[in-house]
Amino acid sequence: MKKRGNVWVVTPMLVVVCAALVLALVPVFFLDRTAFYVQAALTAAVIAAVVWHAVHLQRRMRRYVSGVADALDQDNRQSLENTPVPVVLVSELGEIVWYNKLFRSEVLNEEEAYGTAVSVLFEGLPLDRLGRQCLPCVVRGENTYTVYTAKLRRRDEAAYVLYFTDITELTQIATEYTNSRPVVLSLYIDNGEEITQDLRDSERAQLISRVETLLEDWIAASAGIFRKCGGDRFLALVEARALTGMLESRFDVLDRVRAIRTANGTSLTLSVGVGLGDTLTEAEAQSRQSLDMALGRGGDQAVVKTTNGFEFYGGLSKSVEKRTKVRTRVMAAALQDMIQSSENVLLMGHRYSDLDCLGSCAALTEICRSLGKPAYTVYDPKTTLASVLVQRYADRKREELFIDAEEAQPLLTDRTLLIITDTHQAERVEIPELYCRAKTVVVIDHHRKMVGHINNAAMFYHEPYSSSASEMVAELVQYMPEAKLTRTDAEALLAGIMLDTRSFVMKAGVRTFEAAAYLRRIGADTVEVKQLFSETMETYRQKAEIVASAERYNTVAAIACAEEAQGTQLRIAAAQAADELLCVKGVEASFVLFPDGNGFSVSARSYGAVNVQLVMEAVGGGGHQTMAGAYLKTDSKKEAIKLLHQAIDSALEERRRAQAVQQAEQKKAGNEQ
Repeated sequence: MKKRGNVWVVTPMLVVVCAALVLALVPVFFLDRTAFYVQAALTAAVIAAVVWHAVHLQRRMRRYVSGVADALDQDNRQSLENTPVPVVLVSELGEIVWYNKLFRSEVLNEEEAYGTAVSVLFEGLPLDRLGRQCLPCVVRGENTYTVYTAKLRRRDEAAYVLYFTDITELTQIATEYTNSRPVVLSLYIDNGEEITQDLRDSERAQLISRVETLLEDWIAASAGIFRKCGGDRFLALVEARALTGMLESRFDVLDRVRAIRTANGTSLTLSVGVGLGDTLTEAEAQSRQSLDMALGRGGDQAVVKTTNGFEFYGGLSKSVEKRTKVRTRVMAAALQDMIQSSENVLLMGHRYSDLDCLGSCAALTEICRSLGKPAYTVYDPKTTLASVLVQRYADRKREELFIDAEEAQPLLTDRTLLIITDTHQAERVEIPELYCRAKTVVVIDHHRKMVGHINNAAMFYHEPYSSSASEMVAELVQYMPEAKLTRTDAEALLAGIMLDTRSFVMKAGVRTFEAAAYLRRIGADTVEVKQLFSETMETYRQKAEIVASAERYNTVAAIACAEEAQGTQLRIAAAQAADELLCVKGVEASFVLFPDGNGFSVSARSYGAVNVQLVMEAVGGGGHQTMAGAYLKTDSKKEAIKLLHQAIDSALEERRRAQAVQQAEQKKAGNEQ
C-alpha cells in the first residue's frame, strides 16, 4: 500500500511555498519588466496547479477519512462519542483520523491532532502492535494509560479503534508500594576484634564509635532505622527507595569506613548484607544470607540478594587473617565423627587438579585410613596438573591412594562420605557424577565464595582467610589425635601451601607459617618439595614465549596470549608466565590467555593492589584477590582481549572511585579534628 499524504501537514507547507514565489516577483518588477511579466505568468500557473492539487489532495483525504469512518455506522459513532473513556480512530498507517470529545479534552488538552501519527503523541506505542487486543502502558505528559484495541475493515481500508484507560493513580500506588517495601541490612565490622585487640579500651571505644557514628548518619540520611546488635554487628531497616541511592553510589560507605584508620595505619573494613522480601522475616533472612556470602568472599564488600542471585559491590581490600583456631577445632571434631560413622571415604577436588587440590586430598586420604576407614583420592589422570605428585606417591609404593572415576563408581554407597577440597562450586568438581550421587558431602575450601556454591553439604568448612586448602588440612589434623600423616603427605601439603602462596610471598599469614612449621616437624623435606615444582624444558620454553609476547595495558597490567594449545602443559606454562610478569616493574596485575577448546582460558595474578577476582568475575570467572581465572566463550582472540580490556577498565575505575571517596573522608576527618 502506498503511503498517503497528510493534508494537515502538507497544506501549510504549500501556502508557504506560494507566498515565497509571490515575494520573489518583487525585485524582478524593478529590474526587468519583461522578465517580470513572464515570471508572473509562470508563478500564476504554478500557484493554480498547486491549489488544484491541494484541493484534489483534500478531497482524496476526505474520501479516505470518510471511508475509514464509514467503517463505523451511525450508531457505533454515536456510541463511541458517548463512551466514558477516551477513544481514537487510527488508520492502518498509524495516523489519527477521528477521536471523541473525551480524548480531545483529557488526552490532547483541547488541541487538534488529526493526521498526527499516534506514535508521536504517545512515546513507546509501537505501530506494529496495534493489532493486539491490549498494548503496554503508554505515557503522555503526567498521565499513564492502558490501551485496548479493536480492528475494523471496510473494502480495502483498515483502521483501529483505541480505547484509553487512565491508570495514572494506580501506577502511582504501585510505584509507592514498590518504593516503600522493607529492605533489611545486616552490617558487620570484619576486622574489629583483630585490629583493636592491642588497643586500650578507651582507644577501641573511640575507634568503634567513629564507625557507629558514620553508619548512623548514613542510615539516617535514608530515613531508616539503625540498631546495634552487640559486638561488631548492626542491623538497619530502610525503604526500597533508599536502596536505589545506595546502589547508585555503589555503597560508598565501604570506602568511608575504610578511611578510618588506627594509629599504626590499619584500616577498618565493613561487610553489608542486603535482603529484600515480601515480609520483614524474609528480608532479614536474605540479609543474613547476603552477609554470609560477603564474609565468605573475604569481607569489605556489600552483597545484595536479588531474584536472579547476588550482586556484589566493593571487595577492594585484602582479607584480614583470623588468628583464633576455635572454629578449626570444632570442624576437626565434626569431620572425625563423620569419617568414623561412614562406610568408606572418597575425596576429590576441582577439574585440572593442582598441587594444592591433590595434595590436600592425598593427606586427607591418609588421615581417613589412619582412622580405620577405606579412603581413596579420585582424580582424572588425563587432565591433572599435579601428575608429578602422583608419581611421587607411586615411587614410594603408595599409588593405591589414587583411583580414577571408573574405579570410584562401584565404591559409592549411601554411607559413603564424599570430601571435596579446594573448590566449593558444584560445576567445578572433578567428577560431577560422584557429587550428584553422594548422600553425604563435606566441603573444605579457601576460595572466596561465589554464586553457585555447594549448598547441600553436611559440613561446609570455608575459610577465605587461609592461604590454601593444604593449610586448612594441616590445621585440621593437629586436632585429630588419632590421625597420622606420613612424610610424603606432609610434603604434599607443604607443596600445596607453597603453590598458593608463591613460596610464602602472597597470603602467607601467621597461621600459614605455623602450619608449615608443623609439617616440617613431622618430616617434610623442603628440597623434596622444591623438586615437585620442577618443569620440563618444553614447559619452560612455552613460558618464556608467553612472557616475551606480553604487552602493557592501562599502565598497571600486562597481557600475554599463547598462540597454540598443547594440553595440560600449556596451563602450567600460562600460570607460571602470569607469575613471572608480576616481576616487571610497574605491573600490578598480569593476565595470560591461552586457547582452550572453543574459547580462551585466562590466568590472572596480582600482588593485591588490583583485585583480579573482581576482574575475572566480570567475565564469568572467579578466584582470589591475587589469583583468579576465567573462561571466555569466544573463539576470537581479538574479542577475548577486548572483553578482558573492558573488565580491567571497569575494575580500575571502581578502584579510582573508591580511592576518591576514601581520600575525601580522610580529609573531612582531618578538618573535624
